[in-house]
Amino acid sequence: MSQLTGISLVVPVFNERLSVQALINTINAQTRPPDEVIFVDGGSVDDTPALLQSLTAPDKRYRVIRAVRAMPGKGRNIGAAAAAHEWIAFTDAGIILDKDWLKELETMALTDPATDVVYGDFAPRIRNRFEKCAAITYVPGQSPGKIRGRSIASCLVRKTVWEKTGGFPDWRAAEDLAFMEKVDKAGSCCREAPAAKVYWELRPDTGSTYRKFRLYSMYNVWAGRQADWHYGILRQYLLAIVFFLLAVFHHWGWIVLIPAWYAARVAKRVVLHKNEFGLKPLFDPRDFFTILLLTLVIDMATFSGWIKALIKKPAGNVISAD
Repeated sequence: MSQLTGISLVVPVFNERLSVQALINTINAQTRPPDEVIFVDGGSVDDTPALLQSLTAPDKRYRVIRAVRAMPGKGRNIGAAAAAHEWIAFTDAGIILDKDWLKELETMALTDPATDVVYGDFAPRIRNRFEKCAAITYVPGQSPGKIRGRSIASCLVRKTVWEKTGGFPDWRAAEDLAFMEKVDKAGSCCREAPAAKVYWELRPDTGSTYRKFRLYSMYNVWAGRQADWHYGILRQYLLAIVFFLLAVFHHWGWIVLIPAWYAARVAKRVVLHKNEFGLKPLFDPRDFFTILLLTLVIDMATFSGWIKALIKKPAGNVISAD
């Protein structure tokens, strides 16, 4: 079977000493091995760089670039600029690659010589009830034969496309969305490879889920992308306030619309994931109320991060290990 002339795999990392071993194991197990692997360390304060050097030293395909305080966007740009090959595959630390991931991306790229970008699929690793409910709450649903959504953590891009778009903005969050929008505006030919799968770890509890979404909320506001996420949640709460005011000043019966609204949000999430989990979570009180709790946690994290972003302006390249 024919192959692309060469593929460089670029991975930005920051304080990932607990996850890089698993990622490297799945890189080494690829049925279509990358021709080059570039890790870009964004200023880790743990022993990630030394561990990467130790784990990859025997394999000359690997390079470790130590950047000073580089967020994911800048880390990808540094890796892409250093890439020796025409095609660049991107993934992230904390991810496990299916053994055929790169092979499936390459196969799709080879189906049409005009292809500029191939987006693979992604999925959460689910091992318990909490992770299932978390996936239903905030991971996009899966449709048969389609990718879950576009993700830079599972894609293959021509280096010329990265150059033409100017690369990624140096942001902590939403830098991938901004890059993909520039790719589309440039008229690039994009294809999808549903069989090219990567898997990542969900946050294990409500506390870490809250901190993650508060951080992302803050950086999305700094990036001026409230329309992607924040405004939709705000509109829903403004409607809930209307119900509350009607209950206070008109008739108490209006108050029942608030819990009904929350229940409808849970039901919508379950229906969007019916191909993966069926509709049983709607009728299991443990699942239903866990999804409801996580929905509330993410809502509060969104507003908390929004307020924090308005009060505290970003000071240069701030990197959070949260």
